[in-house]
Amino acid sequence: MAITKEIIIGKIEVVGEHKAIQVRTDTVIKEDDKELSRSYHRHVIHPDISSEDLALQDSEVQAVANSVWTQSIKDAWNTFRAEQE
Repeated sequence: MAITKEIIIGKIEVVGEHKAIQVRTDTVIKEDDKELSRSYHRHVIHPDISSEDLALQDSEVQAVANSVWTQSIKDAWNTFRAEQE
């Protein structure tokens, strides 16, 4: 009887005008390859994330961010944030 815990990226979604990236992480508990439980955690990253923090994200999330967040998206996000202050 081997009990294992696996953490995987379950979903990556790009949403909204400023292309926020929502990441769902699944924690899967298995016994002898039979799933016993699954729980979810979500977090959102925005175009103003630092390069150091982006480097801590899963490689799939980094690839999405680097392909979606053009300079114009980053500029629009920064303008939006400045207007909110």
